[in-house]
Amino acid sequence: MNDASAASPRRSSLHDDVILVLDFGSQTAQLIARRVREAGVFSLLVPPSVSIQEVREYRPKGIILSGGPSSVYEAGAPTVDKRVFELGVPVLGICYGMQLACHLMGSKVEAGAKREFGRASLEIGAASGLFKALPGATSVWMSHGDQVQGLERDFETLARTSTCPHAAVKHRRLPFWGVQFHPEVTHTPHGVEMIQNFVHEVCGCHGSWKMANFLEAEVSRVRDVVGDSRVICGLSGGVDSSVCAALLARAIGPQLTCVFVDNGLLRKNERQLVESTFRGHFDTDLRVIDASAEFLGDLAGVTDPQEKRKRVGRRFIEVFKSATRDIKDASFLAQGTLYPDVIESGHNAAGTSAGIKLHHNVGGLPPKHELGFELIEPLRDLFKDEVRRLGEVLGLPQTIVWRHPFPGPGLSVRVLGEVTRTKLDVLRDCDEILLEEIIAADLYDKTSQVFAVLLPVKSVGVMGDGRTYHNTVAIRAVETQDFMTADWARVPYAVLANISSRIINEVKPRDGEGVNRVVYDISSKPPATIEWE
Repeated sequence: MNDASAASPRRSSLHDDVILVLDFGSQTAQLIARRVREAGVFSLLVPPSVSIQEVREYRPKGIILSGGPSSVYEAGAPTVDKRVFELGVPVLGICYGMQLACHLMGSKVEAGAKREFGRASLEIGAASGLFKALPGATSVWMSHGDQVQGLERDFETLARTSTCPHAAVKHRRLPFWGVQFHPEVTHTPHGVEMIQNFVHEVCGCHGSWKMANFLEAEVSRVRDVVGDSRVICGLSGGVDSSVCAALLARAIGPQLTCVFVDNGLLRKNERQLVESTFRGHFDTDLRVIDASAEFLGDLAGVTDPQEKRKRVGRRFIEVFKSATRDIKDASFLAQGTLYPDVIESGHNAAGTSAGIKLHHNVGGLPPKHELGFELIEPLRDLFKDEVRRLGEVLGLPQTIVWRHPFPGPGLSVRVLGEVTRTKLDVLRDCDEILLEEIIAADLYDKTSQVFAVLLPVKSVGVMGDGRTYHNTVAIRAVETQDFMTADWARVPYAVLANISSRIINEVKPRDGEGVNRVVYDISSKPPATIEWE
């Protein structure tokens, strides 16, 4: 499928400074790109198979080689064109990236006598370059089994740990630096400074990239890609699709048609909210389609979460095809896909990260010949916090910009097991009470995502003088910066007690589907995901 949002040399050329991140399959590769952007420099993730000519066309100020799950000495391990080190462009290798570069330039890499996972104490030889203005000893986060054991003589050691003699290195002749640890993660206290040092001190970037620059560049790119064609945008009312629609409205104005699909899997009163908000806010064509019966019919009897996502995705496209037959010159389908969606669907730049779950707007789409549209995804390179900042630049209301995320497949992945209209109604009532109490406790803006999950678990309870045998509802509240990692929110006991009491007492049983037990999810991501399915 042709992706009109894929990174390209022309796209990167719209920015003054660009750092390329070669993604070798690390689950934290996207964090490297994010840290670079936080330093005010535009970054792009590209596969390590990128040709040397393509690298030159990007005109990068620097290149970062990410970590990865492979061993450099294994057959089929991902590699990179050695000429990348001879471009005169500074290169930073992180973990696997360091090992690969050292291996390609004559050093020996093999399994370490002791694997390092977790915090380690780093001793820095000289506080310059990567380590400018850093203390002589600091904590870093290690996650490796292999090490550079025999360092080729053109390298010098910059830092070490008690079990890793070459924890940071520099090539004497070529502009290459390598670190065995992960500066991109929050567990490395001075990691942000190290990346900033690489970007500014080593690469000489100016740090002038801002969200306003991204908006200007993306508006220009969308206009070039779309031309005179019409774009159809799937509008859900969530942050991502709202920002996507606002950006497209800025770029192409009357060429945009927004289609809101009521799939029967929405939050309570969601359809009314979307219609009242977007008909007044956007000066564009908004069409509302009620397809709840079709979606629920597709989900009847389905319990597997991946199959749910696929069916929602397929029906989503079918509804769009039907709804847009009378829209002339419609050639593009716009979606608010974000980079974390791409990563979690296993579609990372290297194509080597594990597929955690399918997103209906990534892995669940049919082939192009069934779709009938080219995809355009203007937010595909952005993280959630960046999308919110973009929404503010576009002038969207705070109530939209800072709304908690909602999954593309809707409540189908929050009703565990088979999805029925009755279960959805019960869950909607639970979720409404939950959000009311979170807002009343002034916790909505202090949490990143809060929602209820209806579990396929029934338990015995007592209400009044009677025995009940009803469902269990799990409450999920998390705090996160980027939605790639998350910690469970420490909601006060009194608030949880009010939530539990109101749900059990106020949610009316329907067709035997009531709630008599509420539990609180205290799992972090990883190892859990934010959504249950």
